[in-house]
Amino acid sequence: MKPGLHPGTAVSFAMTVTSDMRPAFDGKVVHDVMSTVMMIYYMEKAGREMIVPFLEEGEEGSGYALDIKHVGPALVGQVVTFRAVCTEVAPKRVICDVTAETEFNLVGKGSFTQAIFDKKVMARRFMELRGKVEEKQGKHQTS
Repeated sequence: MKPGLHPGTAVSFAMTVTSDMRPAFDGKVVHDVMSTVMMIYYMEKAGREMIVPFLEEGEEGSGYALDIKHVGPALVGQVVTFRAVCTEVAPKRVICDVTAETEFNLVGKGSFTQAIFDKKVMARRFMELRGKVEEKQGKHQTS
């Protein structure tokens, strides 16, 4: 990674909760609030925005671990501010505290760890896995 990312570096942005962000199962909406899945998506996005300016040409990052609690609601129409604060930078890991909050309450909090890896190594791993999957699918189709 390029130098400059250090504990205390922060990234934040705001999103308005829309009806397509509500929790729904089998087409049935459960609540008129932001779903946990959407909250986590935007927390991960904040962490991603943290590392992108510091990635070298041949590097990439990927979610490695999440420890998130959804502690309060964000109603459809409310603005939620997502924030990532870097707490640790290691050669192969970046850890951020992440939060989501409205002007009235905390919505979510936790930590997000990203693995930093060489793009070529990861592409090779993906290709090897794709070969195994295709081989297994081919065996099932001929059976």
